[in-house]
Amino acid sequence: MSASAATEPPRILVVGGGYVGLYTALRLLKKLRKGEATVTVVDPRSYMTYLPFLPEAAGGNVAARNLVAPLRPALKGADVVTGHVVGVDHARRTATVVPAAGDEYELPFDHLVVATGSVSRTFPILGLAEEAIGLKTVEEAVGLRNHVLWQLDLADSTTDPEVRRKALTFVFVGGGFAGVEAIGEVEDMARDAAENYAHVSRDDMRFLLVEAANRILPEMGPDLGVWTRERLEARGIEVYLETSLESCVGRQVVLRNGVETPASTIVWTAGVKPSPLLGDFGLPLGPRGHIDTAPTLQVQGFDHVWSAGDNAQVPDLAVGDGAWCPPNAQHAVRQAFVLADNLIAVLRGRPAAKYRHKNLGAVASIGLHKGMAIMFGRYRLKGRPAWWFHRLYHGSRVPTMNRKIRVFLDWTLAVFLRRETVGLPEMTHPRNAFIDATQAEPLLRRADRSNALS
Repeated sequence: MSASAATEPPRILVVGGGYVGLYTALRLLKKLRKGEATVTVVDPRSYMTYLPFLPEAAGGNVAARNLVAPLRPALKGADVVTGHVVGVDHARRTATVVPAAGDEYELPFDHLVVATGSVSRTFPILGLAEEAIGLKTVEEAVGLRNHVLWQLDLADSTTDPEVRRKALTFVFVGGGFAGVEAIGEVEDMARDAAENYAHVSRDDMRFLLVEAANRILPEMGPDLGVWTRERLEARGIEVYLETSLESCVGRQVVLRNGVETPASTIVWTAGVKPSPLLGDFGLPLGPRGHIDTAPTLQVQGFDHVWSAGDNAQVPDLAVGDGAWCPPNAQHAVRQAFVLADNLIAVLRGRPAAKYRHKNLGAVASIGLHKGMAIMFGRYRLKGRPAWWFHRLYHGSRVPTMNRKIRVFLDWTLAVFLRRETVGLPEMTHPRNAFIDATQAEPLLRRADRSNALS
């Protein structure tokens, strides 16, 4: 029996406003008949983040505001709730919602779409939680950019060799897309920024990329992985394979291969895991914590619950038995379209179709005019052509026309104007200036904060 009142249309509750949540809701709003169903989207953030642009945001090539799509303007016709779903009663078909403000309440639904996405996968490494920064949110990307540029300011303002060494050492852990693109973009930015300093040059900096596997960018194949490693090393980036981070207490980095160095910047990009919220949803989970999902994108054992994307274990029918779709944007967007179409089909009494999608390829950028791409599984591009293809592909995939135009305008202006290399580290604590104005000895406290940031 439907959880909605008999006089009301069925409610489709979408938990999560990322790739799957946004694109599923957009497709539903476009294809549902008037009065056929209502769509409610619940997410703790009021915007969707286009994750492939996080490295470019960290490098300053994409403005942070242009890689997020506000949910309410994008989903006109849907009810958008800023908050968390913390529990689901499948028998009564109700979800417990904790809004951003106010008391928790129960929200009835007829169909549930679980699209909570993923979070950074971490390990119990001493010092990691206290000293490292991830790269899963736009806030982290902006924080990383400001932090790196602040380290250049610190190094330029001191003659202490130990302070300079620590400030100018940057360690990136994880050799997948996020780690390789991030270190490529940040090194590129730091190289440009160093031209503005009297006492800092690229030769003073040390960049380390650490990967536990025997190659980087495994998704791109061994040949492009080797080519990328050679390009990074030619830029002075140290690439360590088959090793891992042992500890980073006090920002003293210790690697399993014996390398040890102080580092002011430790970036963790060593994979993702499903959102831990899934444990409260009463759904079957696979061995790695993903929702066990059928090829129709219905959750196994539940005809009213659907899932896709990073938090789902979706069979990859294009590969064969035992294969699962990789957690990337390409699959998430296409799964969202199939999920929405299947949900509408079920509402109308028609059978749901199976998701099948052949991987069209992959693209990656490691700085301005530097990239690699695989197209349709057979064509490989390197260098500037691949970088242009990377920008064309991702620029076309940014949600909403407003954001597409703004991103391409930013890129067009960058052809004629130099990269901005201004860091705003005090954005982390914007009230500090006001606090200084109201209390005694502001310069002393500001120096204390500077030491903490370093």
